[in-house]
Amino acid sequence: MSHPSSEAAEPRPRRSRHKRALPYGIAGAVVLATAGLSINAMAASHEALIAEVYGGGGNSGATYTNDFVELANAGSGSVDLSGYSVQYLPGAPTASSKWQSTPLTGSLAGGGRYLVQEAAGTGGTKALPTPDATGSINMSGTNGTIALVTGSDPLTCLTAADCQADSRVKDLVGFGTAVVHEGNGAAAGAGNTASVARAATLADTDDNAADFTAGDPSPENSGGGGTTPTDPASTPPATTPPATPAKIHDIQGDARISPLNGKTVSGVTGIVTGVRSYGSSQGYWVQDPNPDADPRTSEGIFVFTGSTTPTVKVGDSVSLDATVQEYYPGGQDTGIQSVTELTKATVNVVSSGNAVPAPVVLDEHSVPEQFAPQAGGASIENLPLRPDEYALDTYESLEGMNVRIGSSRVVGATDPYSEMWVTVQPDQDPTKRGGTLYTGYDEPNSGRLMVQSLIPTAQQAFPVANVGDTLAGSTEGPLDYNQFAGTYAVEARTIGTVHSGGIKPEVTAKQSSSQVSVATYNVENLAPGNAQSKFDALAKGLVTNLRSPDIVALEEIQDNSGATDDGTVAADKTLGKLVDAIVAAGGPRYEWRQIDPVNDKDGGQPGGNIRQVFLFNPDRVQFNDRPGGDSTTAVGVTGTGADTHLTASPGRIAPTDSAWTDSRKPLAGEFTFRGKTLFVIANHFNSKGGDQALDSRFQPPVRSSEAQRNRQALVEREFVESLEKANPKADLVVLGDLNDYQFSPAATSLTANGEILTDLVNTLPVRERYSYVYEGNSQVLDHILVSPGLKHGADYDVVHINSEFADQTSDHDPQIVRVKP
Repeated sequence: MSHPSSEAAEPRPRRSRHKRALPYGIAGAVVLATAGLSINAMAASHEALIAEVYGGGGNSGATYTNDFVELANAGSGSVDLSGYSVQYLPGAPTASSKWQSTPLTGSLAGGGRYLVQEAAGTGGTKALPTPDATGSINMSGTNGTIALVTGSDPLTCLTAADCQADSRVKDLVGFGTAVVHEGNGAAAGAGNTASVARAATLADTDDNAADFTAGDPSPENSGGGGTTPTDPASTPPATTPPATPAKIHDIQGDARISPLNGKTVSGVTGIVTGVRSYGSSQGYWVQDPNPDADPRTSEGIFVFTGSTTPTVKVGDSVSLDATVQEYYPGGQDTGIQSVTELTKATVNVVSSGNAVPAPVVLDEHSVPEQFAPQAGGASIENLPLRPDEYALDTYESLEGMNVRIGSSRVVGATDPYSEMWVTVQPDQDPTKRGGTLYTGYDEPNSGRLMVQSLIPTAQQAFPVANVGDTLAGSTEGPLDYNQFAGTYAVEARTIGTVHSGGIKPEVTAKQSSSQVSVATYNVENLAPGNAQSKFDALAKGLVTNLRSPDIVALEEIQDNSGATDDGTVAADKTLGKLVDAIVAAGGPRYEWRQIDPVNDKDGGQPGGNIRQVFLFNPDRVQFNDRPGGDSTTAVGVTGTGADTHLTASPGRIAPTDSAWTDSRKPLAGEFTFRGKTLFVIANHFNSKGGDQALDSRFQPPVRSSEAQRNRQALVEREFVESLEKANPKADLVVLGDLNDYQFSPAATSLTANGEILTDLVNTLPVRERYSYVYEGNSQVLDHILVSPGLKHGADYDVVHINSEFADQTSDHDPQIVRVKP
């Protein structure tokens, strides 16, 4: 997860550098709107219309450098556009998709045109005519939607029907395979070299496929400027503007976006401080040893060479002619910050063997406690930096510069990508075992930094560290904005050594004979094809560390073919292999209950069909099987008082409700322990994928995935309330991976702020409230909630065996509660 958890057990995607991309690989949509008109009222409009849409600007083969939307006025009177905006939505929207907005100003004359310029790509040779409005929306070249809406508030509709019902929408155009479109189909033929446009008559029949055709982009502004691109063979050679002589601090400027972005610069001088010579994002860092007097302007910069291995080495004094670029890792739509860098560089090595500029020391004295400036959800990238007030501004003001950290506490264990996380704020929210506790949305822990190494592994292996260890000595190198994690990282030219903090995997207390133990464990995409060592390690955790719980709710059990998307949904081979491993580890032969999902409908790793499963020890508890539960039938509650039961056991809660679209459906089961009924609901709410990162350029960042979890919490709460209404004394355990924090709206909604369920993590000492470590933040994603009758005397434990360790069986720690029904 760039923000806490993409699918918690799914591997983090590696993005390709300098490839123009949109989140989820989906296309975009642009919308304009005005009050009082629905899409159904758009026929034969005689005022402002969308006339042309082009999303291929700056893409491969494009002529124009920018995307654009062109409006036209089919009437004779002028239209005031000051109350309008242009907005953008993915063409195949998911529940987490959001509209983006570009406000408009001025007016659109009768019979006139109005040009809205959007984001630029890295290609193209021709600038648009002077735009009438400018935005930064990165449109898709092949698929999307377009409209006409009052104000700049983003639309919320994600389907054609919902957009038709929104009275703000005046005109809408879908192109490619866009889900949201007018009429029988979207306009066809858009691409990197083709726009979609209305005919000169501006006919509007409310059928995008009929009204729009593809052709050469022909942008026109309100002044009539703009022509259709001519045949390249007859176009005179473009005049190359002269290069701008510049120092690195001139390029970096006093904000996040370079004042020279897109320009060619010459005579850029400095000392090479680090070289990355692997992969497709190779390059080197250069720093000017003669800084200016402005603490906001960085003296370092990255020179991107792509797949070409740099020819320079550390200590070379160089002079560069290059192009300035703001690179958005993963695409501008992700909300990630940009990296100011030089590309297409010609390098002249002036001398070698020079000392690198002295490092800036990062510690509690130089890094502020406050994390980021706030902008009401808007972008902070054009705000002047305030490095004395905000940590993100401090790091940005040092982007590309040589920095040093001293002995630092490790707060995120070494991962498979040879990364670890440390804190340069030693006293900032420490956990009991040495991590850094995430305590709230407004406290993201400013001292966290990623550490990577520029040292070839043949010379020095990357150190293996657990949370609570110390990266001792000095770690020094350029400060980068990491392209994959979307966060600041020390690219270590020299790296310290690890001193152990001594943490060990925990073992929970043994239950008494009168207690029933219930556990939850996200086993991270477990499939039969996994190595036997993973099954053995999971079995050891369950038998030794959790002491063989009576009931276990497992999350992320994959089907028998794992990630192969072949239609398989059964998971008996996966579960049989796990149970055999548990027996071999000295545990009981568990039985299991589960429901196979509909193929490819529950999200997670494509083809894996992950689901929740109950394991139970038949020597200790009885599972009350009740027929009727399947993938699409909703479980209900029948009876009252002590005779309250589930209509199906196991059963799924409201599986056809839209809350569970592309997400796991809760699994409810009815058990008997020592003659008493115990209801258990196993959960795996939708992931945080699509949320903007903590260090997003939008502050505060948007938690777009939260809306679906909030809906899921309300649907499940309604079921819990029906159960507790039927039997106010019902014993109920709700548990699993909720993919959200104990203070989140989803968690507090599900518990009704503690009125119907108690979130047991809140009963722990504050420093022990975590089950997952992400980017150096120890946080809660997994929960055990209990009904009022069970909270008193509940013996609850988060058993730390994974999240703090470099050697992990899963990225989640299991939890257990021992209760007396």
